[in-house]
Amino acid sequence: MATTITVVEDVTQVSVSAVNPVASFDASGLAFTPHGTITGTNIQDALAQLADQYFRSNDVPDPSTLNLEEGDFFYDLNDNQLKVYRETSTNVFQFVPLAQATGDMETVDAGSF
Repeated sequence: MATTITVVEDVTQVSVSAVNPVASFDASGLAFTPHGTITGTNIQDALAQLADQYFRSNDVPDPSTLNLEEGDFFYDLNDNQLKVYRETSTNVFQFVPLAQATGDMETVDAGSF
């Protein structure tokens, strides 16, 4: 039995051109699809909204200077407490502790419940 191999030459062309790299991106120009409580339609606005919902510091966030909304979280570094901003009585909002760190809080066993 004979085998025949036919080689056909094909020319491949490569074009090289100079492209100026983009030094940076502007996040406000990148589209974002709103989801849940995040209503921003670009990355910059969406990240700003997300950042405005979570706080971590030694001092309680000030409602007169920040855009606090019911449900925002605050981690109190002094007390190691996770708090949520909620209505505690009619039109009175404050941060209320949800959880406090303890020496063995990472341990999850039947004795912890």
